[in-house]
Amino acid sequence: MDKEIKQALEAGIHGTPELKPAEKALYLSTFRERVYVALTKRQVAQKLYPSVKNEMSRGRVLLLNGDLPYSMLSKYIKEANKASIPFTIINDKETDTPLGLVLASKDDAVNREEIFVRDEYFSLDT
Repeated sequence: MDKEIKQALEAGIHGTPELKPAEKALYLSTFRERVYVALTKRQVAQKLYPSVKNEMSRGRVLLLNGDLPYSMLSKYIKEANKASIPFTIINDKETDTPLGLVLASKDDAVNREEIFVRDEYFSLDT
């Protein structure tokens, strides 16, 4: 069978193959290479981080974990609105990620070596 026909049949039966699904699940629907800064759920619950606020002022896209209560997300939503950047609350019940917030480029790779804010609240355990 021709390779293209086989791929079309597979896509019709199983859906379009997704690139790096585990990575996208961890980083709230984006790729690691696009991330400027990421916070764990625990960090989002604690306070508004100045490093995230500063990055927002440069224009980004904000991804928030819908597993967290709105009261914890609201401080970041307010800052996103002030900075006029779009935000999305990701509600993915099939996967569990320790991340509560990801500030990323919408389309471009930025390849930052260190994306996590390491402090007393930092832990990648769920």
